[in-house]
Amino acid sequence: MAVMERVPFPLLMTVAALAFLATLVASKFARKLQVPAILGVLLLGAAINPEERIFGPEAVENLHIISLTLLLFYAGLKTNIKQIRHFLGYGLLLAIGGVAVSSLIFGVLIYGIYQLFGSTLGHAGFIPLPLSLCMLVAACLGSTDAGATLSVLSSVSRYVPGRVRSLLEFESSVNDPAAILFLLLVLGLSFTQPEAARALNDVTMTGVAGQIQAFIKSIGSGIMVGLILTYVGQYILRHFITSKDQILIVGIAISVAAYGLSTLLLGSGFIAAYVTGLFLANNIYENPVITSESLESSLESFNTMMEMLVFLLFGVIIDPTSIRLVLPEGILCALALMLVARPLSVLAFSGASPFNWRENVLIAWCGLRGAVPLALSYTVIHAIPKLPGIDAATTRTYSLEVEGLIFLVVLLNLSLQGLTLPVLSRRLGLQGEGAEASPTAA
Repeated sequence: MAVMERVPFPLLMTVAALAFLATLVASKFARKLQVPAILGVLLLGAAINPEERIFGPEAVENLHIISLTLLLFYAGLKTNIKQIRHFLGYGLLLAIGGVAVSSLIFGVLIYGIYQLFGSTLGHAGFIPLPLSLCMLVAACLGSTDAGATLSVLSSVSRYVPGRVRSLLEFESSVNDPAAILFLLLVLGLSFTQPEAARALNDVTMTGVAGQIQAFIKSIGSGIMVGLILTYVGQYILRHFITSKDQILIVGIAISVAAYGLSTLLLGSGFIAAYVTGLFLANNIYENPVITSESLESSLESFNTMMEMLVFLLFGVIIDPTSIRLVLPEGILCALALMLVARPLSVLAFSGASPFNWRENVLIAWCGLRGAVPLALSYTVIHAIPKLPGIDAATTRTYSLEVEGLIFLVVLLNLSLQGLTLPVLSRRLGLQGEGAEASPTAA
């Protein structure tokens, strides 16, 4: 905060404006390389990275809360239940069960990598992460990013069946709140562990039951607030909207109110924001100005800005030391997520899949991580000092390792999978919408 006091506010505004304009240049270069545009924004932020912190931890956390709230509200708006009605069950299994399976597998893999290779690959000052932190990192990285995946697949649309695109978009929208639920559950279970015992088999059943009860109550409150504000939003949209340009105001106000009110009631504000967007979009309005398409399109540009903000902000504030500290482990963890955790989570539900094996291979490789894991990383970093059994002397090192690990996994995931998705799509020999022979899988 001291840096902000020394920098004149007009200069700070000018620098921020130039940084946002630079994201357009970075996005264009990223698209030319056929990788997600947000990868260019993330690297731009890392290149700008100042020696002194411009924002304090509290300001960064608040910015990420606002951004994530609006991203989840928009994810709810984009969840078109009618579009995926033929494979809704499988979509829900993949989005919710897939997050749990991939996060559990990935958490164990992170722990194994740190235990087996940490002592040999780690730099000076490196400390292996405990299992609880490994699971929290895995929970952060549980959700996929629809924008990143679909922006890459758009360059090879003739090879990607439309229903596969619909499934990936639905999965990416629904698994954001699912990842947050899993993260909250892991956080709650982490706090049930006594100071002297960190192993999972030392967790008391009373503590687990209490945390699960608090978890369910939090989710229930979030859903309840979401439903209440859905009715409020619907009433406003039906009776007070006279032009499409007013929809953005309602969307921002309702989504922020959903988070704030639910949090005040000790519920999950993020779930409330998603539920509100979901039910607002999947509804029929008497007002001819309001349709599900107009709701989505009105907030699309604002959602893009929020996503860019998360990536730019994370790149700007990340400590370069954190990347050097976990470089070998971060590379191994990124490969473990792409080659083991994500494919196994898709394979686990292949029995319920209406898609053929080629389509399932494409789905398994379309696991690009995006803004949500970066935003959630601050929840974990903020919780580290409060976790039982964490020594105050190691808090700083653990925070750096978590920050660097999530940064490397997202960076490598976007670049490696982004570059190889078009190649894989062509090699699989799939047909796009214009050439599909039938609406069902072979």
